Amino acid sequence: MKRREVIALLGGAAAALAHPAAAQAQQRGAKIPRVGIIDDSPLWDYFRGGMRDAGFIDGRTVAYEYRAADGEPARLAAAAAELAALPVDLIATYGTPASRAAKAATSTIPIVAIAVGDPVRAGLVQSLAHPGGNVTGNTILSPDLSPKRLQLIKEIIPSAARVALLWNPDNVSNNVILEQLRAAAPGLGLAFTAVEARSAGDFDGAFAILARQRPDAVVLTSDPLHQSQIQRITAFLIQNRLPGMFQTRDDAAAGGLVSYGASFRDMFRQGAFFAQKILRGTKPADLPVQTPQRFELVINLKTAKAIGLTVSESVLLRADAVIE
Repeated sequence: MKRREVIALLGGAAAALAHPAAAQAQQRGAKIPRVGIIDDSPLWDYFRGGMRDAGFIDGRTVAYEYRAADGEPARLAAAAAELAALPVDLIATYGTPASRAAKAATSTIPIVAIAVGDPVRAGLVQSLAHPGGNVTGNTILSPDLSPKRLQLIKEIIPSAARVALLWNPDNVSNNVILEQLRAAAPGLGLAFTAVEARSAGDFDGAFAILARQRPDAVVLTSDPLHQSQIQRITAFLIQNRLPGMFQTRDDAAAGGLVSYGASFRDMFRQGAFFAQKILRGTKPADLPVQTPQRFELVINLKTAKAIGLTVSESVLLRADAVIE
């Protein structure tokens, strides 16, 4: 046997030992699992990276099926139904609306729900510790998160007296955020209003309301529909010199003034952990829903300068990242 053939053989054996799922799928005629993803976006790269680390290689040991819905309720339902009808072996979803659409489409195909709000209130699981059905995953919410965002707004803008929430009433988890902010705002001396955007066509009207009301800060959610419009949102806020409090580091990188929340990169990697466990035989009901373990504060100084805001040194020193 030639030297290069020996090396190739040894390399293949090492890979098989490191990733037994990969070795099994490479056997002649082996069926590779199919994972359905709704509304692919850059965040899903972290999920696919986590899957690769676990031995699920795109096109070799796993196949991905994609459906686009742009966060629209009717299209989410159709996308989930199409994936269930194929069928896929697992559906991975981002956010509450897509996760609810998937659960409505199938009670048997495992679902990994990533970065959802309140999965119990949304009817996705029976409890965090004991999901009890075909859905598991992770949640972005914690009881102190919304009040903490308001506290940060007051630290960054001490004169702030009015805040507004741009939200999607069709997202059950947005209702939780609304309630938390409404309850916490008076204690911080803040008047609170909420502005709706249920579809992509609603944003011009929502922007007109915000431009007229001129709140001292606007709180944004991680609703997938709103995330699909993030460039429009950040451009509007900068143009109108309105400070925005976002939930993800990527939103701050896209031009948001500040973000505070769970690491979405970590959450999508964690989603891959759930997926590979399920594809190897673990039932979703046996995998507790995970809550955030780490929160990130990101400040965009470029945006601060553009809207004429000075961020104090004390806040900058606490930030996990400062974008200049």
